[in-house]
Amino acid sequence: MTTTRTHLPRTRETTVHCDSRVIPFVIQREGEEAAPDNLRLTPLGGGRYRLRYADEDPRDRDLRGVLWARCGSGEVDDEGRPTGRPQWRMMHPLRQRGCMQMLRCQVCAGLARTPLGWIFLASPGAVDPYDEPVLTNQPPVCPEHARTAAELCPHLTAQPTVFLARSAPLYGVIGVGYGVRDGKVQVVERPAGPVPYGHPLMPTVLASQMVRRLSLFRLLTLGELFTALEHAP
Repeated sequence: MTTTRTHLPRTRETTVHCDSRVIPFVIQREGEEAAPDNLRLTPLGGGRYRLRYADEDPRDRDLRGVLWARCGSGEVDDEGRPTGRPQWRMMHPLRQRGCMQMLRCQVCAGLARTPLGWIFLASPGAVDPYDEPVLTNQPPVCPEHARTAAELCPHLTAQPTVFLARSAPLYGVIGVGYGVRDGKVQVVERPAGPVPYGHPLMPTVLASQMVRRLSLFRLLTLGELFTALEHAP
């Protein structure tokens, strides 16, 4: 991640215009394909196993020790940003993880925190704010790129629901569970939703997206968000 942004934009003009040339940092690019499968299961005793790579590297696991799907990374430009044709409906697993883990903007990879908290976007009706826990696999956005993300992301709309969250702790991952079937290490379980950290399945999960739990949040429109930020102390 090469871009950082430490100053909050103070005028509405800096936030309401979408630059169609921008490609969000987390979007997977053409040619960034899944790495060859060399997964292994290590017995832990008591019928339990731990999923690993035969040639595992410390970078293959997140801060909670969960194994992540490998995905190739394409060429980058002079600023270290990915190049190549965007695959709009796919997020690169490791770039998504990096932005979620460090709470960086999914568009520019800059710092996403504002004086009022973090901005998370969702399509209207996609996330029930009254159904606990409130979860998201979409990394936050910085004020400058809030409208850009809304207009570019195929999972959002031009008028998304805005969660302005004071707290967004890590919750878990989206992934699949592995086991031995017909003598081979392969997928044996596909959870219907995110797997929380600490779940018994987690040692054999191969993760593809990180999930945070939103709490202490306000529900806003984009217009209300910009107004609130302009009047933030």
